[in-house]
Amino acid sequence: MSLAEHSCIPCRGGVPPVTADRAQALLKELGPGWSLNQAGHLERLYPFKDFAQALAYVNKVGAVAEAEGHHPDLFLAWGKCKVEIWTHKINGLTESDFYLAAKADREFEPFKL
Repeated sequence: MSLAEHSCIPCRGGVPPVTADRAQALLKELGPGWSLNQAGHLERLYPFKDFAQALAYVNKVGAVAEAEGHHPDLFLAWGKCKVEIWTHKINGLTESDFYLAAKADREFEPFKL
């Protein structure tokens, strides 16, 4: 089963983040472009041909986030959208963060340049 096929599991806090080794293994399962930023969050910058497409993508990812109950930080600008994901309640990464990242990739497919 691919990462995108998993459902996000709500985190109520009090659970440890995934280990660094597990995070690296899951990162390899994501599409190209994903990395861990300095804060240890998942991050990817998606390119678009214009603002309208970037906005449409933000709305699609927003709908997925609502359905999953797991909300990324989305940074919208002309021709790009940066997605940053981590589990706020534990200030770290869970497997659900990688599931959401894979779902964000899936929503990007129709927009690929």
